[in-house]
Amino acid sequence: MELTRRNFVASAAAATAAMGIAGTAMADESASSADTQSYSQTHEPPTWGVEHMADIDWLGTAPEIADADIVETRETDLLIIGGGNAGMVAAATASDRGLNFEICEKTGLLGTTRNWYGVCNSTQCKEAGKEADPMFMLNELTRYANGKVNQKVIKNWIDNSAEMSDWLVNIMDGYGFDVYFETNTGNEQGAGGCHYFCAPTQHNFNAREDQPEEYQKKSRNELLEDYIGKAGHAINYEYDLAKLVRDGDGPVTGAIFSTKDGYIQINAKNVLLTTGGYAGNYEMLEALNPLLVRCTTAQGGWTFDTGMGIKAAMWVGAEKDVEPAGMIWDRGVTEPGTPCGFVRDEETGGWKFPHEGQFNPASQPFLRVNAEGERFMNESGPYDWNVYCSSQQTYGTWNTVWDANFCDDVVKFDKLGCASLTIIMRDMFMQEGGVFDQMAEEGTLVKADTLEELAEGLNIPVDTFLATVERYNEIAESGVDEDFGKEDYRLSTLKTPPFYGVTCGGTILCTGDGIKINEHMQVKDTQNKVIEGLYAAGDCSGSFFSGVYPELFPGLACGRTMTEARQAVKFIAGE
Repeated sequence: MELTRRNFVASAAAATAAMGIAGTAMADESASSADTQSYSQTHEPPTWGVEHMADIDWLGTAPEIADADIVETRETDLLIIGGGNAGMVAAATASDRGLNFEICEKTGLLGTTRNWYGVCNSTQCKEAGKEADPMFMLNELTRYANGKVNQKVIKNWIDNSAEMSDWLVNIMDGYGFDVYFETNTGNEQGAGGCHYFCAPTQHNFNAREDQPEEYQKKSRNELLEDYIGKAGHAINYEYDLAKLVRDGDGPVTGAIFSTKDGYIQINAKNVLLTTGGYAGNYEMLEALNPLLVRCTTAQGGWTFDTGMGIKAAMWVGAEKDVEPAGMIWDRGVTEPGTPCGFVRDEETGGWKFPHEGQFNPASQPFLRVNAEGERFMNESGPYDWNVYCSSQQTYGTWNTVWDANFCDDVVKFDKLGCASLTIIMRDMFMQEGGVFDQMAEEGTLVKADTLEELAEGLNIPVDTFLATVERYNEIAESGVDEDFGKEDYRLSTLKTPPFYGVTCGGTILCTGDGIKINEHMQVKDTQNKVIEGLYAAGDCSGSFFSGVYPELFPGLACGRTMTEARQAVKFIAGE
């Protein structure tokens, strides 16, 4: 099925909102002054020091829970902890096999769903003639991590993601969805100094014309809940994991949950953690991934991902990945002059990022300048490449600028993966009264008739900015980027008013460093031994990423999450 604007919108309305293509939330009023002064005019740049990381006890200790405090005890064969992408695939797989299982979710709703997911050599990929060499895929992912991974864990996704996808496609077909495979990947992109491999992995679900009304606007996880419900299974909502149960060096035999009725213990022959990462735990982010904090302005992930599954596993002897692996996008639009890093939440007194959500057009490779008005990078790199380059600049942020030729430029740029949403919906942004005009009224985007006014609105030195634009226009017209080596087709002049600009930092989506596992998703302890009865899948599991997220494998985070969950259940079932 061809991806069109109409069927894309019909099938992915919820996902679109989550991707933040229509703008981003406003920051606290405290981050900007009542007059025309920006944060940078009234505040010094942040000074990061060891005091920010010192003595952060993010792990804590397991709570002591007396037997008398447990109001109910239940028995099951398989306990799934977490109702997100991994948990729902695990539950559906267990349901298909007739397993006796329970699934518990700490909130009152299912985890956020991204329809985009990554598969290696799917049926649709092969039909399109885009089959990739599995060994090349394995070693390319290992290269991203500088070898700091378990290749058998990666190979599990390579070998089994296609089967997972076929199974999922069959289920989604029953709810009126077809699968879409992004065919313009699987080749070497770029020229000049920016050659890289973009893997043919991106898949998505599109609603058919004949989709029953009852399934419209439902997320994939909601449909999987319906799927297991028809087989007689229900999710235990508001079951907050307190601790795992393990006697000494023996197997894990269950878990204790905090519920509105008190503590409930569920004993199980096998426990599968699908609790997500720690993108919503700011103590863990600061302690484990301080660089990410220093180049992030917006929270774009599931804030209920507080790392509890990781901590609970460590309390019973599991080992965590040493190096962090945050998934960060270059889409955290903020008011000009706002530095990266945490701000105080006036309501809770805790920490938060200044903004929420994502501004998808920020990933387009337009000219980027720092707070001094100077170009400082090749803007055509992967999402986190752009963010981490900016971490070296004042405030950790950058300014992205473009002109009235936006719609033509983004088509020419040919960005892939989720960045292609901007191409599909470019008219929504540029039309009179559209997203850009709305953001200009809110103060998160500058729209100006002259380059001088644009620089002033972004609070960057006018003369330096004008010189930068003049130089960049020369580069774009020549077709050769002698300063940073950007591809010729991703060069565009800045000459046609009106002019636009936004100040950006990173947007954190999730974390990918977690509990070490083997190829069967069995959790390993600090001696590299399997902890019997304990499994982990998705963002709470580790051994797959290190340092960075391989963003040129589109959909990989979700794809590996679902594949790991399904394979864990199949292994438990004896397959």
